[in-house]
Amino acid sequence: MKNSGILISIEGIDGSGKSTLAKKMTDILAQHGLPVLLTKEPGASSLGKQIRTMLQEKPVPICAKSEYLLFAADRAQHFHELIIPALNAHKIVISDRMADSSLVYQGYGRGLDLDTIAMINRWAMNERQPDLTLYVKVPVEVALDRLNKRNETLTSFEKEDISFMQRLHHGFEMLYKKKYHVITLDGQELPDALAAQAAAIVQQWIDAKERL
Repeated sequence: MKNSGILISIEGIDGSGKSTLAKKMTDILAQHGLPVLLTKEPGASSLGKQIRTMLQEKPVPICAKSEYLLFAADRAQHFHELIIPALNAHKIVISDRMADSSLVYQGYGRGLDLDTIAMINRWAMNERQPDLTLYVKVPVEVALDRLNKRNETLTSFEKEDISFMQRLHHGFEMLYKKKYHVITLDGQELPDALAAQAAAIVQQWIDAKERL
């Protein structure tokens, strides 16, 4: 972090436990005195909050292309308003979802062209990619069981059928076969143990980066 901040994304299907992990891991890193910022997509910026409501509640029908472009608009504002300034301030930015979610949800899930999504993602993110990605992997059946047990209103994505979830799981698996900055975590671990494991991995990764 001598010259810039560090950007970490946390990815996984709905019900994987990634949001819980993001919060717990951020708390651990902060307790160790590290300058950390927890954020999310969609919904971290003022504009993003309105986009998040549109995407998760879908008060009107949204086609696949419009759905993705709304995520891209949220992402562009997210980077402009929060992520780039935090990285310039030498912070560790942890984002609950980022560009890979669009490749999986709108690409593998909705069938949109992966290359087009990737191109727009790079533009929206000012060509800045995550330094490290933590992929929280769980079986589809486990994720669906967790979603059904929550005492919360399901989002439009969480209401999708099992075939959609299976496409997402497959998408993450395919996407991360070729990426070397990705660490896969077992989302069936107990939340506190998983957070401690992830925080240790991040700390070791930062220490190694600092020695270069």
